[in-house]
Amino acid sequence: MSNANYLAANREIIEAFPAERIVVIRVPVMYAVQEAENLYHWAKVDLPQLESVNITADSLAELNVRSGACREAQSLWITNQKLGTEAQNMWNEASPAAYNLRDELIHTFRYAFRANEKLLAHVNLIAEGNGHADMIQDLNDLAVLGKNNEDLLTAIHFDLAKLDLAAALSSDMADYLAVANGSKQTGDESKLLRDKAYSYLKEQLDEIRAAGKFLFWKNPERLSGYSSDYWRKKNASKKQEDAAEVNA
Repeated sequence: MSNANYLAANREIIEAFPAERIVVIRVPVMYAVQEAENLYHWAKVDLPQLESVNITADSLAELNVRSGACREAQSLWITNQKLGTEAQNMWNEASPAAYNLRDELIHTFRYAFRANEKLLAHVNLIAEGNGHADMIQDLNDLAVLGKNNEDLLTAIHFDLAKLDLAAALSSDMADYLAVANGSKQTGDESKLLRDKAYSYLKEQLDEIRAAGKFLFWKNPERLSGYSSDYWRKKNASKKQEDAAEVNA
């Protein structure tokens, strides 16, 4: 079964995981997932002994399922972050030109339509308001208004292609803003799912490790597989740094 299927099959359980049991992620998720997968294979060798403390083949299979679900949840969160970042970058790059075009069209239309009170009032109405969503709507409204009065714009030698540009920018900017804002919301949701999947995995991981440490406390060779390689290396590195400071 694929990681995506593992997550799909367990999504309801993970989403219902109690908030008070969510743990702080101290080991990078991908390290934790890999260590869980390593433990699955390591513990299978010790299954006869582990069964004496109620760690069964089903317990190990469950560890494998949870690690796959967590890996998929992590990937979804990263993908969502990337999409949001790309959309935000596109918005940041294009928004100055969009705002400038909106301001230019309002300025131009006020001059071109100065003799027509109805059209001028329409321009002034469009110019009201502020904010990104307002700018996006303004561009589209100005494009429509301009196309309906091309003769007045042509009379002042206005480049009518800017009307098409305004309509296109309105559409593009709406997409960028929707994805960027949507990713923030779904980003929070995908992060929570990832955090719950990690905590759900860690509970099973800790249970099997505790059993292994209990059983093999006098067998260093087998015991080594029931501790975190990440923390072992991190602690060893810290000891080396501390020793270097002492000898400095």
